[in-house]
Amino acid sequence: MIRDQYNIIPITMAVIVHALVFGGLVVAFDFARPSRPAVPLAIEATLVTEEALQPPPPPVVEEPEPEPEPDPEPDNNEEERLRQEEEKRVADLRAEQERIRLQQEEDRRRREVEEAERKRREEDELERRRVEAERKRQEELERQRAENERLRREAEEAELRRRRQQEIEAEEQRLAAMQADDVSRWIFELNNHISRNFVPPASMPIDLECVVDVRILPGGTVADVSIVRCNGDDAVRRAVEAAVQKASPLPEPDNPSVFQRDLRMTFKPEQ
Repeated sequence: MIRDQYNIIPITMAVIVHALVFGGLVVAFDFARPSRPAVPLAIEATLVTEEALQPPPPPVVEEPEPEPEPDPEPDNNEEERLRQEEEKRVADLRAEQERIRLQQEEDRRRREVEEAERKRREEDELERRRVEAERKRQEELERQRAENERLRREAEEAELRRRRQQEIEAEEQRLAAMQADDVSRWIFELNNHISRNFVPPASMPIDLECVVDVRILPGGTVADVSIVRCNGDDAVRRAVEAAVQKASPLPEPDNPSVFQRDLRMTFKPEQ
């Protein structure tokens, strides 16, 4: 279906209708006149196509350039408005500058407060460390003092023990010397007492020496006797044992502390 973009069909029909009306008027006008012999008319027709019936495009009309407007007359109200706007701009600028100044001042004070707080914290930390170091130093001094005191007491106690031990050893040596003398005197008396009861056999050597173990009861009674070592024969041994038995009771020592129940003595008969 052809799209009727330029209203061709209505225009064509309008042209046809107008042609018919115009033809009717001509015919009616001819009837009103006296009849004349018919004269054939020559009709010239032109074939009109659809493209030819399309209206031509509208002509492009160039708009005239606008004439420059004349300069407006100075307006006092406009000047006043501009002046007020300038004053407002200057006031706003000053207010912004003041706000920036106050903000910078506030920032400066805040930084000063923060710096003071930081320094205070550093000083507090230094003071805490100093106190802690002093406390540790005092603890170390106290520990060292206590250690020195302990070492001093130990040294004094060791020296006191050493002196006491020396005194004890000296006393023991003194007592041992005294007892040795007492024991020597007692054994000498025992040897003489046994010698008086000894009957030497014919086989006795000249240098007779016998080691004898004697068990002595309180009061000097001989409970047992045995020959440990002797340079004589069995006859000599029996004679020594008999002499010890006959010598019972043996004489007691002058110092009772040197008395021994089990006594080992060396028997040498008196020459």
